[in-house]
Amino acid sequence: MTTLPTVSFSHFGLYVTDLPRMEDFYTRVLGLLVSDRGKLPGGSDLVFLSRDPDEHHQLVLATGRPPGLEFNVVNQMSFKLAALEDLKTMHARARDEGVKQFRVVTHGNAWSIYFPDPEGNRLELFVDTPWHTPQPVAELFDIEKPVETIFKETEALCRNRPGFSSRAEWRKTQVARMGG
Repeated sequence: MTTLPTVSFSHFGLYVTDLPRMEDFYTRVLGLLVSDRGKLPGGSDLVFLSRDPDEHHQLVLATGRPPGLEFNVVNQMSFKLAALEDLKTMHARARDEGVKQFRVVTHGNAWSIYFPDPEGNRLELFVDTPWHTPQPVAELFDIEKPVETIFKETEALCRNRPGFSSRAEWRKTQVARMGG
């Protein structure tokens, strides 16, 4: 039997009806800070929140929850892996277990694979990159390519975007913002 990489819980996303009200609650009541915000093309408005300078976000709020409709408010459950090689391993494992629907993207600051669990809940497995770029970003990439190629392509993507920095520089800013 193959030993699997360790996974750890990282962050979650919620579809919301009233984004300003939810942002106010999580910042005021829980003390989370807005680390980023944006709009998906043709889609949800997003607010990213965190209290950890090592994490771009621990919670993302996304518009799109229909009012008065029974709806699963959990956007995704995300699990962090240590290395891109681990993400490739887990992608292959999920594929071998019969998962057929994948969304494989780089967010610039992370490489992610998304797929549904047996009841349709969206899961994300991801690995942080050494770079930061403002969010949201979701560019498809070929997880079958060599690790070195994926690194080079992702770095080029990030460097060509406004707001690029190294993860270390971004973290230093977040530490200062969070009073650490």
